[in-house]
Amino acid sequence: MYFAALLARTEDGWEASDTELDDVETLSDLADLAREASADEDTVLVLIEQEDAWFGVVRVDGEDDPRIYVSDAAAAARSSYGEILLTDELLGREPGDDGDDLDALDLDGTEDGEPDDGDADAGAAGAVPHGPVGDAAVLDDLGVTEKELRSLSEDALTEIAEALGALETLETVR
Repeated sequence: MYFAALLARTEDGWEASDTELDDVETLSDLADLAREASADEDTVLVLIEQEDAWFGVVRVDGEDDPRIYVSDAAAAARSSYGEILLTDELLGREPGDDGDDLDALDLDGTEDGEPDDGDADAGAAGAVPHGPVGDAAVLDDLGVTEKELRSLSEDALTEIAEALGALETLETVR
């Protein structure tokens, strides 16, 4: 089960709206949708989750490029909504790269070249890493540190909204 919502920051706090992603095919479409939710080019967060599998945060500040964080890229890659977020740039690939060159992507997730026996199926997800990708500092200035964001799991969107002071607002569209 998926849930997606927009949280737009206003001078009065946060406004939430349930969002339908059926017509969104690209990250650019998603960013445009977010920009439409903000009258004054304020910060808009797109929060997406697939229950117990992954969550994503897309932050749009005016006309700036979107900033993205995905909690588990491999899980998100198996989702049509996740595929929108997992751009070549986010995954460290050249556009059009089919992902067969795992060494070029440095996906083993280990330090100093140590082998990681637990990630033997990295190629099965189209060379998409297991675990988080993107800008873990995406919410730092809003009260959710990188460390806190990386530690979130099952009820991540609720915890993010609570830290932003927008829990009641988010719950109105959930």
